[in-house]
Amino acid sequence: MSPYDLGKASCVCRKWKYTIRNPVFWRNACLKAWQLSGVVENYKILQSRYEGSWRKMWLLRPRIRIDGLYVSRNTYIRAGVAEWKITNPVHIVCYYRYMRFFPSGRFIYKNSSQKIKDVAKIMNFRAAKADCVFTGHYTLSEEKVEAAVLYPGLRPTVLRIRLRLRGTTAGANNRMDLLSLVTSGMNDNEVNGHDEDILGVVEGWQDDETHNPDVPAVSHKRGLTPFVFVPFEEVETSVLNLPVEKMDYYVPG
Repeated sequence: MSPYDLGKASCVCRKWKYTIRNPVFWRNACLKAWQLSGVVENYKILQSRYEGSWRKMWLLRPRIRIDGLYVSRNTYIRAGVAEWKITNPVHIVCYYRYMRFFPSGRFIYKNSSQKIKDVAKIMNFRAAKADCVFTGHYTLSEEKVEAAVLYPGLRPTVLRIRLRLRGTTAGANNRMDLLSLVTSGMNDNEVNGHDEDILGVVEGWQDDETHNPDVPAVSHKRGLTPFVFVPFEEVETSVLNLPVEKMDYYVPG
């Protein structure tokens, strides 16, 4: 059972409530969540910051969740075609940014107008090229997340993302604020070795830096709505599936 399933069970069953006090459950969950840090480093952090309590570490240490998708829902008002039959010449356009993270330091990214219940089925490493699902690398330092993904093609473009991880309750880690979103060009030499670690290639780049004069660096100011975490078991029932006619704007909280 996942830590969140254990927590749900403890809310309705007294035996489970006492069972989850066993530190083994929390230790296993912590070592899996922060496996990039290594066992030795995790033990050092446990003793220095969380008084030797794996449960406290799980609840208080920033952690990217891997049991679902982070979704950013963005809406725009666009002008339509003014005709006889159209009483409202403007309409609302909605699109989403999707991110799925893995403990290995890799993540999957997709930008689409499709609802989360449809996108969740293809957010994996086996997705077809036509699905426009891209893979990248990320790092987590305290609550700051640095991520980068490469858009291949005739003019390869790297998307650099900076986020801040937070939670609506202790241990939730269910929100990510978009601090910056920058696209830049890459040269051929950089592109050839990107599979190893695209994030390492762009480390130290400035926001206005590009390595391809045909692809200028652009710092995007739109589409920066905070990401909301949706567990896999809730993708079918999430309110983020609602069309703009029923939910014109979503407040992440």
